[in-house]
Amino acid sequence: MNFDPSWGQTAHSVQQFWQEQWSKSLQSLPQWSGITPGALGSVPGFGDMPSPWAGIMDAMQSAMPQLAGQVGTPVQFDAGKLQSLQQEYLEAVKSLGDNQAVQALLSKDRRFTAPQWTASPMAAAAAANYLLGSRMLMGMAEAAQGDEKTKSRLRFAVEQWVAAMAPSNFLALNADALNKVVETKGESLAQGIANLLADMRQGHVSMTDESLFTVGKNVATTEGAVVFENELFQLIEYKPLTAKVYEKPFLMVPPCINKYYILDLQPDNSLIRYAVSQGHRTFVVSWRNPDESQAHQTWDNYIESGVLKAVSTVQDICEAPQINVLGFCVGGTMLSTAMAVLAARHAREHGEAKPAARQSSRSRVAAKTSNAKAAAAMPFPVASMTLLTTLLDFGDTGILDIFIDETVVRFREMQMGQGGLMKGQDMASTFSFLRPNDLVWNYVVGNYLKGETPPPFDLLYWNSDSTNLPGPFYAWYLRNLYLENNLIKPAALTVCGEAIDMSQVKMPVYLYGSREDHIVPVSAAYASTQVLGGDLRFVMGASGHIAGVINPPAKNKRSHWLREDGEFPALQQEWLAGATEYPGSWWTDWSEWLASHAGKQQAAPKAYGRASAYDAIEDAPGRYVLAKA
Repeated sequence: MNFDPSWGQTAHSVQQFWQEQWSKSLQSLPQWSGITPGALGSVPGFGDMPSPWAGIMDAMQSAMPQLAGQVGTPVQFDAGKLQSLQQEYLEAVKSLGDNQAVQALLSKDRRFTAPQWTASPMAAAAAANYLLGSRMLMGMAEAAQGDEKTKSRLRFAVEQWVAAMAPSNFLALNADALNKVVETKGESLAQGIANLLADMRQGHVSMTDESLFTVGKNVATTEGAVVFENELFQLIEYKPLTAKVYEKPFLMVPPCINKYYILDLQPDNSLIRYAVSQGHRTFVVSWRNPDESQAHQTWDNYIESGVLKAVSTVQDICEAPQINVLGFCVGGTMLSTAMAVLAARHAREHGEAKPAARQSSRSRVAAKTSNAKAAAAMPFPVASMTLLTTLLDFGDTGILDIFIDETVVRFREMQMGQGGLMKGQDMASTFSFLRPNDLVWNYVVGNYLKGETPPPFDLLYWNSDSTNLPGPFYAWYLRNLYLENNLIKPAALTVCGEAIDMSQVKMPVYLYGSREDHIVPVSAAYASTQVLGGDLRFVMGASGHIAGVINPPAKNKRSHWLREDGEFPALQQEWLAGATEYPGSWWTDWSEWLASHAGKQQAAPKAYGRASAYDAIEDAPGRYVLAKA
């Protein structure tokens, strides 16, 4: 047979691409102190069968070379749980001789519901054995003994390996994909290879047809103009949609680890457009996507020259003593930090005394009394703050906790603490592998094995439009917030020259958490009620980190929960016990709350900015959001 050297090079490139993609899924994991599950070989009933756990460790060590050669303590398992797993497994294996039992098993997993799986005895057997084996492995991970963090890491490792090893991910075993190859006379396979090569060029697996989206054309389309810019951000002001606007302007601070237009995907689901339509003179921070010239930027830089500069600029443009602000995710953490800095400066400049220590269970009525006294001297620059899926107390960071320990943080500090970039695609890959079947292998099968083009989806386009982070900013964030949880400790952090205390952030705050959020658990979003010092309102929405937030009222989807007695017990579950569920979006409740803090209405401005001091620089969405990582 003929050997085509170019195909050999392509095959090598493909192999390298997959090694890189697999490595990205686990590259942020710490060195696990040599976890080696020794005792598995002696599990009764397995005899001389090769340990599937050894395969897991082989895969882990291939993906993470730094693990190779480490020596550690074998993982111990609950013997009773292992024996129960063994019995369940052996009973389930016996049932594989029953075709109906196999069909019932496959029908519960959407990866194997296509009729081709049950039509082929070999494919059905592969899928059924895989499902039973993966169930056993996940059960073994649950049976591991040790501290919760170690167990979480074990579960995560097993989940990654199990997801990757599904027979649906391999062309030779995927009956559905093979059938399509036959039906299309090989065209699906050719298209799949073309899709793979295209994704290799762009550096990530396509989740949507990215060719159908253009920022400023069919996403991020709310009309506005850039009225200020510095080396960190552009400030966008949006054109009013109402004849009158509230006197207190409104500033949104999105996370700098993503593009701002998650808040402005389409006209019918844009939180930005919704705020404008409610009569708020609205501004949004569009963070610059850092390149090497920004690799030295720190957390303090982003607070002082980013958030605080945006606040003062909006005040200056609108000639407003007070403004309202909103922060989303990391943007909310940055905004809250900036408010603590501002509170320290405001107290020093105006001689305000610190209030008595806060009680563990907070009452909104008591907070209102405290706020009224504080406001009597000089109005604080910010009238109210909204925090969406925001972490202030990092005691519970959910699944992300497995990525953080002293070793990892010290490594990042050595790697980029003094300069460098945390690449956006690396971070995006890590987040995708938090849900490997939904956000990775689903697209591998569709794009490459079946040669399909994923359908257009604005949210997934935004998700793929990643951003870099300056190394010093990232390293500081990891240590001081994720690892040491210093933000909730009074005076533990000095930011922008100020010893900060979050309890001194005393303006009214609207807090939102998503019930199924895997990035900011709802209990962690609620924990801010025990940290902040002002009049609070907490709402829980259905769905996850993004879908729960981007939930416009017109679609009448999902539910939200409110509690009207003004009490904030220590635990979110205690709060929920006294809450009431309401159908539909939380946006309307938030809109009413925000309006109550926005002041009287006045004629809407007829031009962007303010005279010659802040002329429009360019139309929204501006240049910064267009820069690719």
